[in-house]
Amino acid sequence: MSTTTIKPAPVRRTLVVRASPERAFEVFTAGFGRWWPASHSVSASGLKTAVIEPHAGGRWYEIGQDGTETQWGRVLTWEPPSRLVLAWQISAEYRFDPDLVTEVEVRFTPESAGATRVDFEHRHLERLGERAEALRAQFESPNGWGMLLGLFAKVAEA
Repeated sequence: MSTTTIKPAPVRRTLVVRASPERAFEVFTAGFGRWWPASHSVSASGLKTAVIEPHAGGRWYEIGQDGTETQWGRVLTWEPPSRLVLAWQISAEYRFDPDLVTEVEVRFTPESAGATRVDFEHRHLERLGERAEALRAQFESPNGWGMLLGLFAKVAEA
């Protein structure tokens, strides 16, 4: 008897921001807390800010309104200003799971006239288990990665 694994497609987005790759990378990483919305929090007390530590092996986490830190994942690849890969370790229940790793890769490619193409991919969603397709639909929803990247673009272009 053979079994088939349903493998949801990665969530992919491409946008062009009117900023250099250096600026875009800096806003996406060091400025992460400036554009990530409080509505997208896994902290019991609500989001105060979110942080990406600037090195491979660094943490990706949020600081709650009460000061507690809640881990989201870690930095897998740190190649400023061209590439970033993050381990998204948030379960289907929106809790940190150290044994779960889906990946968020962001590439920053120079375009003409001081613009940067940002290629985004959230992959390995099959690792989210039986709710993988439903979670992919959430990531693709109007409040998902497209909206989040729009918030990033506004800050990068400011």
